[in-house]
Amino acid sequence: MNKALAHLPTPIRIDGSQGEGGGQILRTALSLSMITGKPFELVNLRAGRKKPGLMRQHLVCVQASQQMSHAYTEGAGLHSQYLYFAPQQTQAGHYEFQIGSAGSSLLVFQTLLPVLLQQSTPSQLIIHGGTHNPMAPTADFIQHSFIPTLAKIGIQIDFEMEKAGFFPIGAGKIKATVHPWQHRQELDLRLRGSLQAMRAYAAVLNLDTNIAERELATLQQKLDLQQAEQLQLKGISQGNSLFVCIDSEQHCQVFSALGELRKSGEQIAGQLAKEVNHYLHSQAVADEYLADQLLLPLALGRGGRFTAQTLSEHTRTQAEMIKRFIDCEIELIEHAHQHVEIIVSV
Repeated sequence: MNKALAHLPTPIRIDGSQGEGGGQILRTALSLSMITGKPFELVNLRAGRKKPGLMRQHLVCVQASQQMSHAYTEGAGLHSQYLYFAPQQTQAGHYEFQIGSAGSSLLVFQTLLPVLLQQSTPSQLIIHGGTHNPMAPTADFIQHSFIPTLAKIGIQIDFEMEKAGFFPIGAGKIKATVHPWQHRQELDLRLRGSLQAMRAYAAVLNLDTNIAERELATLQQKLDLQQAEQLQLKGISQGNSLFVCIDSEQHCQVFSALGELRKSGEQIAGQLAKEVNHYLHSQAVADEYLADQLLLPLALGRGGRFTAQTLSEHTRTQAEMIKRFIDCEIELIEHAHQHVEIIVSV
């Protein structure tokens, strides 16, 4: 570490190869470092991946965090496996970031969101990049499941996907207004209540609309749908997305799928229907992906408890990372019958 940093607090040292060893460790460290003001030193960055180090979307997360918090950084370059990050003061504002690839704009959004929620005035956030990535939450999931769940704990976000962006071109655009988190509420999502409706949506961008039609027809055969609709997307990339909203009394869970080369629309929809039915036969409220995404907002708010389908390595790693920066307790309790209870106490 540079001698010029001697006056700064001792950084929290993080081994990026721990747990699932992916970019989530970096994103959580950036969020919590900006909120707490604690610097960190991250080694073995993304060591658990085939291409370790900072990829384009991770570097944008670092650069965006640096801009938002006037941070001092070392190692912030493509493919770097080391990062030192020392934030200064964060502030609300109008922020716009370009990933420059099909890297996930939603993962950048989720990195910056917790910080903007702590500000005293609203912020506008525009991010250009991928909106539908195989290894990240889709814009549909964020809009229809993640944000409505956050609303239950007092978080208000206005979110819009202006353009869709698929691999490899990307060129999507998301726009969000993040309001100050003023009225924090505890979450209790142990039971999802009775099923109210199931809705399916399919879309193609610069591809044959017949793909979406066949996907919806397959879902109608395999699920008891109340609605099946083809959506229109804007953008310059090519791609196909499909998602199902499961509306229960207490929660809306979204399962999504993306078109793949050498896989028919029927195959894509069939696999998605299996995931939906698997969830319906469980007693859980959140799927495994929403589960790890809820931990940080709960730890920063008034805590809470919820049930999830399964306890992923992502969730375990996220729980450990949060406890490195803030004083809270996260209990992960595994029950039988596809059922996990997660309790966050602050």
